[in-house]
Amino acid sequence: MLASAPLGAQSSFPERCGTGLPNNEKAGYSPLPRGDVFCPLVADPKSAHSFVSVVRERPDSGVTSSRLASVGIGDKFALGRWSGKRPGDGVQLSLSAAVFAQFDLGAASFDLLNADYVIGVPLTIRRGRWSMRLRVYHQSSHLGDEYLLREPATRRDRENLSFESLETTFSIDAGPLRLYGGGERLLNREPADLAGTVAHAGAEFRPMIWVLPLGRLGGFRFLAASDVKSSKEHDWKPSVSARAGLEYDRADGAEPGPGPVVAPPHRIAPQLQERATRLRRRQVDRSR
Repeated sequence: MLASAPLGAQSSFPERCGTGLPNNEKAGYSPLPRGDVFCPLVADPKSAHSFVSVVRERPDSGVTSSRLASVGIGDKFALGRWSGKRPGDGVQLSLSAAVFAQFDLGAASFDLLNADYVIGVPLTIRRGRWSMRLRVYHQSSHLGDEYLLREPATRRDRENLSFESLETTFSIDAGPLRLYGGGERLLNREPADLAGTVAHAGAEFRPMIWVLPLGRLGGFRFLAASDVKSSKEHDWKPSVSARAGLEYDRADGAEPGPGPVVAPPHRIAPQLQERATRLRRRQVDRSR
């Protein structure tokens, strides 16, 4: 049985993706506002959100099991928004922070494999169906002690991996379909030979029809998303993340529930695989 979502939930593009914008917000400046004018990227592994999932990793990643627990804790704090006359339009400045970690479920103590810390300052802009995000952020990555101890004593050298990045993402909404693309440039890279260019694109499909209506409680709607990143560091080989499932939508047009509630786990951010491969390559080079 299909049912249309209430019209109040469709009055602006940001409301369709549940950014939490107030329906009665007036034009002008609002300090510490609720919501955002830019819809979050559902399938982006580095999107600042909270989740727990079980994923499978490549057998050559160095872990004792192909089953990993991927955990993320992230949030965003809005500093101020300059709203336009049209609902959903405006310019917003925020702070965002997240930590992403992977644990080896095949180890007796569920060893920590890798942790990535990200903090950024996003500037988001929307005009009608067009929106963009300009973000400056810092990321530092750290391999787990248990992971390093699996290597021989001569190959346990720690290597810091950190950088600042200037990222730009453009997005357009076309009915239930959303397309976005952009890239980023890594700055202040450590190690210095870390390649500094990343291309980024993706698509989301979110029809406003409830596939499972629940009356006064709202309903569930279908959501599918795919995200692709390609970097010079890996000879532009694409890294793909995809999600699909059902998203809970409240009847009063408020912010939807936390992400797809029925979905296959999306691929974890490839930092673990990248760092393990890079660390081994540099250690082998040093031993020659």
